[in-house]
Amino acid sequence: MAAALLWRCRCRCRALLSRPAGAVRARRGLAAGPEMHFGFQTVTEEERREKIYQVFENVAKKYDVMNDSMTLGIHRVWKDILVHKMNPCPGTLLLDVAGGTGDIAFRFINYVRFVRQRQLQRKLKHHQNLSWQEIFESYQKDEFNSLGDSQVVVCDINREMLKIGKQKAQHLGYTEGLSWVLGNAEELPFDDEKFDVYTIAFGIRNVTRIDLALQEAYRVLKPGGRFLCLEFSHVSNPLLSRLYDLYSFQVIPVLGEVIAGDWRSYQYLVESIRQFPPQEELKAMIEDAGFFKVDYENLNFGIVAIHSGFKL
Repeated sequence: MAAALLWRCRCRCRALLSRPAGAVRARRGLAAGPEMHFGFQTVTEEERREKIYQVFENVAKKYDVMNDSMTLGIHRVWKDILVHKMNPCPGTLLLDVAGGTGDIAFRFINYVRFVRQRQLQRKLKHHQNLSWQEIFESYQKDEFNSLGDSQVVVCDINREMLKIGKQKAQHLGYTEGLSWVLGNAEELPFDDEKFDVYTIAFGIRNVTRIDLALQEAYRVLKPGGRFLCLEFSHVSNPLLSRLYDLYSFQVIPVLGEVIAGDWRSYQYLVESIRQFPPQEELKAMIEDAGFFKVDYENLNFGIVAIHSGFKL
């Protein structure tokens, strides 16, 4: 019996010694926790979470200015396209995740208000015999319920980003139908089947576990609800890809230093785009989370893409 145990131990030792050093290190890495990318660095899951939180805490105050500078203002068009693709109607309940500065939320409110206004105008045109008083009262009533019971909940893990978003909302006069929640995309603080639409714009690549975030998106959506993701993606044209890389690595970090006094955060943001899954891979991940009719639309040759899916 003792001889048999000794033989097994010797075999085990030989097997370990015969393995490549990388394989042994990989096993040690698994024991210490899964390794992940933070830009081009390799870190643990917890380190990545902490580093990303710090990045957005650092850039929050200059986030909007830097977005305009980095994209030459085109990010505004991309976000407009996302909301038009959503095409929300009055009564829609939207969850905007990683939307701390409110860009999607404000566009959603503007869109729904416009739809409500058009509905009211069509309604009044079909009632030509209404008195001036009745028309006036209809507009007054609509003014007090301009969103038609629509609501948008902005959920972000970063307190500083939410703070900036709230300040913008107050300055721009957005109060009705808008709420702010501190929460993690991987463990949302909401009940099952609560929202009609889930959006995440330029946020999913900064989530530590994308698979968990997608599962949470599926959980909180109502049956028939829609998932929409706007994110930097992979450029298909080789020449444009090389020019895009040159601009990204040589210009954006410099802008970050000049405008925000933070080279490293913007270097990470550029690197994180290169590490993000390409369009087809992200599509497969969304399908794995349970969504149906998943597709994507490339904008500007794939610099960004809008992924869409439905919970059936």
